[in-house]
Amino acid sequence: QLVESGGGLVQTGDSLRLSCAASGRRFDSYTMGWFRQAPGKQREMIAVISWYSEWNGGRAQYSNSVKGRFTMSRDNAKSTVDLLMSSLKPEDTATYYCAAGALARATEVFEFEYWGQGTQVIVSS
Repeated sequence: QLVESGGGLVQTGDSLRLSCAASGRRFDSYTMGWFRQAPGKQREMIAVISWYSEWNGGRAQYSNSVKGRFTMSRDNAKSTVDLLMSSLKPEDTATYYCAAGALARATEVFEFEYWGQGTQVIVSS
């Protein structure tokens, strides 16, 4: 089970931290990802961290749309992942989802088996 929290209404340029708490499975065996879906658009990957520490040097991989503004981190001891979002823009408005996948190099929506219910982020201009 994945449960996101931290969404809300913010202004352009603000920062916001999303959190995802996992339970029920061995957290450190899953690649964790953050996705978002804006109204009328497809769900897109914005950040992933593999369970395999040697993939990408253990660092998060980001989409070009958020690189340099968003930071993803995971805490295997607490079974949590966070997404710190900075310099938010109106185009960041979306429902944000936490997801878990078994593949070490999972980055696509179909490669993630488990999903949270989503948390909404609205960035006003």
